[in-house]
Amino acid sequence: MSPQSWIDLKQDAETGIETIRAHFVGHAYDPHWHDSYLVGYTEQGIQQFHCRRTIHSSTPGKAFTLEPGEIHDGYAIAPDGFTYSMLYLDAQWVERELRALFEEAPAHCQPGFTQTLTENPTLIVAIQRAFSVLQQPELRIVRQTTLDTLLGQLTTQLHWRARQGLDPRLPLVAQRARDYLHDHLDQDVGLDDLAAVSGVDRFRLTRAFKAAFGIAPHAYLVQLRLARARHLLARGATPADVAVALGFADQSHLGRWFLRAYGLTPALYRKRCSNLPDA
Repeated sequence: MSPQSWIDLKQDAETGIETIRAHFVGHAYDPHWHDSYLVGYTEQGIQQFHCRRTIHSSTPGKAFTLEPGEIHDGYAIAPDGFTYSMLYLDAQWVERELRALFEEAPAHCQPGFTQTLTENPTLIVAIQRAFSVLQQPELRIVRQTTLDTLLGQLTTQLHWRARQGLDPRLPLVAQRARDYLHDHLDQDVGLDDLAAVSGVDRFRLTRAFKAAFGIAPHAYLVQLRLARARHLLARGATPADVAVALGFADQSHLGRWFLRAYGLTPALYRKRCSNLPDA
């Protein structure tokens, strides 16, 4: 991260929502995903990123919405960089609240976003107000009303898609390998292990996996571990303990990957989310 770049992060204790305001010059972060819904807007500059196999350019006046698991990166294409504000919305919280809004929501479906970028001034205002109310002490009724307004605006970007274990659009061998990684994310998994459960050689498996999920199996495993690391750190676990629990070689190994994906160190993330002293 360049010396001109900075990140301000805070986690709301009641909802678990993370508020992030950041400025990046040059490269911001490597391809990664979150297990949260990401909702935000670019304040200044041009924020360029890859997502859904497309290059997007977010500029002031555009809101961006990403679903859990969507791989994206980030970088500035102008010398003065870009600044953005974003909310990380817990996936279970979002689905529960949206089902309260949609009394006829289909039973075996989950909420998704119809597009990644949209020019929607009303949605941006709702994001701004939610960001503000989560950053300062406020009456619960005000906070809840503000978040309800945000959810209401998100419905303009919403569609319900079938929740299914196997996606017919993706190669079965890649889905088997993905499921194995989820079940063994803390173990020293090899390509031969994935090939064995998938029923193909490791070269065909790697090609199928990249075609299905956009990254190689080893990078997917790292992202799984990083997503889990965020949860553990936010609950107060030390970076050293998290590194051991998730199969990283050591704390420095975790730190290098975490910084590349999220733009801040595990220790700083833990401090911002848990308010605990440095460990």
